[in-house]
Amino acid sequence: MSLLAHPARGRTVPAETGFPRADVENDFLRARRREVLSRLAQRLRRGPDDVNLILPFDEVVAALGRTGERSLGLQTIRLNTVVGTVDSTRDFDRYFRPTSSRVRERWERLALAQRRGEPIPPIDVYRVGDMHFVKDGHHRVSIALTAGQKMIDAYVSEILTAVPARGIRHRSDLLLKSYERMFRSRVQLPSQAYAKITVTDPWSYAQLGEAVEAWGFRLMQHEHKFYDRSEVARRWFADEFTPVVRMLHAADLVGSSTDAEAYVIIAGERYRLMRTHQWNDEVMDELQRKLRSPRQRRHP
Repeated sequence: MSLLAHPARGRTVPAETGFPRADVENDFLRARRREVLSRLAQRLRRGPDDVNLILPFDEVVAALGRTGERSLGLQTIRLNTVVGTVDSTRDFDRYFRPTSSRVRERWERLALAQRRGEPIPPIDVYRVGDMHFVKDGHHRVSIALTAGQKMIDAYVSEILTAVPARGIRHRSDLLLKSYERMFRSRVQLPSQAYAKITVTDPWSYAQLGEAVEAWGFRLMQHEHKFYDRSEVARRWFADEFTPVVRMLHAADLVGSSTDAEAYVIIAGERYRLMRTHQWNDEVMDELQRKLRSPRQRRHP
């Protein structure tokens, strides 16, 4: 497939001069200008430092936990799913715009070859969730995106991970995924249960893991039996987390938090207030009084 075959809808592509070498030079300069303007806009908006940084494959896979790999062969993939690289260099930004003139000679040479109709091989990528990371073909991706193309041919190898790759947009998201991976290794639940346990603060995963392990220890003491991690997690989710979250919603104690965040906060308060591991009406009434009394004083 030609890298110039699918111009992006809605994007204005400058008129060609009729001189291929001049056109590829203009294409490169346009891509560099867009990268510089993007960094300038980010600085003026005081946006996150990592918003334009290309995602590093090794760090993403380390955060998610690699469990396997399989070859999917030659496929046509969407260019907007190509977000990262296996290479450690920083020659391109998140949108594969050149970050310096260091790659200019090779970039223009490849672009010129394509304009002259020379055959261009597919790129090589790793697939992680719905994201693709370039093993070989960074310049080809950059040229295609500059031309407004939406699709590209690629040899795809899929990486299987312990934690789903959903929700990764920037490098800062990897910390949350790393804590989620550690939580899943400590609290072994089926995937449908994990879908109901979400947090926004990485540390909440650590707190939740501690709470589950403490609950499991008390369970084994009470029943005088030893349970492995998967059995403790299953019992905790069914006998503690699910009914407690239901009670918290009924008592209007969840608010803007996720269910898991509300559980962590309220469980900690429960222990401090009542010094008990029981859930009952007295505990719920005391929690409601404590959590609502400041608000009531502000709004009589």
